[in-house]
Amino acid sequence: MNFNEKALIMTADDMARILRRIAIEIIERNRGLTGIVLLGIQRRGVHLANRLKKIFAEMENIKVPTGELDITLYRDDITMLSEQPVVHSTSIPVDIAGRKLILVDDVIYTGRTVRAALDALMDLGRPESVQLVALTDRGHRELPIQPDYIGKKIPTSNEEIIQVMVLELDGEDKVLIVEGE
Repeated sequence: MNFNEKALIMTADDMARILRRIAIEIIERNRGLTGIVLLGIQRRGVHLANRLKKIFAEMENIKVPTGELDITLYRDDITMLSEQPVVHSTSIPVDIAGRKLILVDDVIYTGRTVRAALDALMDLGRPESVQLVALTDRGHRELPIQPDYIGKKIPTSNEEIIQVMVLELDGEDKVLIVEGE
């Protein structure tokens, strides 16, 4: 499917500024970074989590354990995705039991990805708490799941898609609203 770009929502500078603000909010809410583990949801959430890790290192001189979580096999729509879904890696650098987990994703939409992430996490241990970072929130929730930290709320129609592009995967940083042809 081809997509038509409708609007540029964030530039690279906007994304950097928003991630810095979110990092400050995380530090304030948790009264520091003790016991924090960052987990990026595959794919773009992983890169956003790594950026937060770098910001924490710059601001607080602390290396926050950072991992990646693949939720593919926990999705409730896995049979609708494809016959052979692509499974990415899950890599969690520490035992999550008793830790404050910060899940990081690029877009929150229906809430189903986050539900799948929570199911995956519970199979790995019992964290003290789980907080959610979403770079963008486009609304249209189907489950009662809300992010703790939001980069930007972007109201959309169901026909529109939020396309987050990150340098590591896409060659540039930006966020667009696109529409299918």
